[in-house]
Amino acid sequence: MIDLKEHVEVQEYFDFISNKDFPCVAAKTALTWQQLDCLVVDHLACPKDDAAILDFIYGFVDKYRQAEKLYHSAAIIFRGPTVPNEALFEELFWQRMQSLANLDARKFGYDPRVVADPSSPEFSFSLKEEAFFVVGLHPGSGRAARQFKYPTLVFNPHDQFEKIRNNGRYNNLRDTIRTRDMAYSGSVNPMLQNFGESSEVYQYTGKAYDNAWQCPFLSPHAQPRNTAA
Repeated sequence: MIDLKEHVEVQEYFDFISNKDFPCVAAKTALTWQQLDCLVVDHLACPKDDAAILDFIYGFVDKYRQAEKLYHSAAIIFRGPTVPNEALFEELFWQRMQSLANLDARKFGYDPRVVADPSSPEFSFSLKEEAFFVVGLHPGSGRAARQFKYPTLVFNPHDQFEKIRNNGRYNNLRDTIRTRDMAYSGSVNPMLQNFGESSEVYQYTGKAYDNAWQCPFLSPHAQPRNTAA
């Protein structure tokens, strides 16, 4: 049961995705199939909600692992800051990601299907040993498709992208999203790469980076991926 204030912000998120021109058809499918879970918390800079966020993500992971259909997503919607620029959002984004990882490492290792090093092309963020591709939204984003009213972290299970790829639908999904993003934003996100070509951290916040940028995230998990044959 969510309170009325939460419902308003969640409904605004659903309306944002429901816009007929919104490019991410995977998010639209998750919403249509009622597989888009949301949690509303206070400020992106504040650690007080981190335990609640982690519990929410853990519950989402449990549900995802039991699900029969694909296209699941979990969104953490923050009430503040209300007018972040890209630099501020990036800083606070990685603060929360680091804090969540630090808490998670007390109980769980890293998803062995991916790499914990953010410089690796095989990196994905991991909670409860489930890898995620994380998308940051905020009103100050330079990408129109990321300009949601509230700072938001969207956790998409990496495993479902692998399943979509294995059933032969990934390339069509990717190309559809990129074509729609071109129409919606006026250009394709310059940070977009196919998995395995470069680290996906360049895509998380929506900010454009050059080759000199180094991701500030340092995985606290003690058990890196086993790369033995």
